[in-house]
Amino acid sequence: MRLPDIKMVIRIISYLMLIEAGFLVISGMVSLGYGDKDYLDFLIAAGSAAVLAGAGLIFTPKNSKEPGKREGYLVVSLVWIIFSIFGMLPFYTSGAVDSITDAFFETMSGFTSTGATIFTDVECLSHGLLFWRGLTQWIGGLGIITMFLAILPVIGFDGMSLFTAEVPGVNKSKLHARVGQTAKFFWILYVGLT
Repeated sequence: MRLPDIKMVIRIISYLMLIEAGFLVISGMVSLGYGDKDYLDFLIAAGSAAVLAGAGLIFTPKNSKEPGKREGYLVVSLVWIIFSIFGMLPFYTSGAVDSITDAFFETMSGFTSTGATIFTDVECLSHGLLFWRGLTQWIGGLGIITMFLAILPVIGFDGMSLFTAEVPGVNKSKLHARVGQTAKFFWILYVGLT
C-alpha cells in the first residue's frame, strides 16, 4: 500500500495557506478602515499563516508528479482543519470569543457554510470580524475546495484528485479536462452574482 506523498501535501497546503493569509489581510484592512482595534489580530493571523506557508514551500521541493487520490483526500481533510485554526485566531485574540473551541467552531461553521453560530448578537462584532465571518461563509458557499481547483492549475497541479476527494463517485475520465475550467466558471459566476 502506497503512502501519500507528505511533501507534496505540505506544498499544496502551503500555497492554499497563502491564499487564506491574503483573505485575512483583506479583513484586517477592512478593520483598519473602520478604525477598529482588532486589525492587528488579523495581521498576526495572516503573518502566522504566511510564515508557516513560506516554511512549507521552502522545505518541500517542487514535485513534477500529479497528486493522487491519497494526497487529494489528505489535502481536503487537512485544509478544513488548518484554515479553521488560522481563521479562528482573530475571533479569539480580539477577545470576541472567550474559548478556542468556540472560535474554531465559528470559523469551521463559516468555511462549511452550515449557518451555525455561537453568537447571539452578531452585530456586536467589529466591522473586520463581521467581514471575516461573512467572508468565511462566502468562501464556503460554493466550496473552498472548488475555489482551490480553479487556482491549483496556476501553481502547476492538476486538481482532479482534490475534486474526486471532495465529490466522490464522479467519473474522472469525463471531467478531467474540464475541472479547472468549470471551477473558474462557477467562481466567476458566483463572484458576479454576489
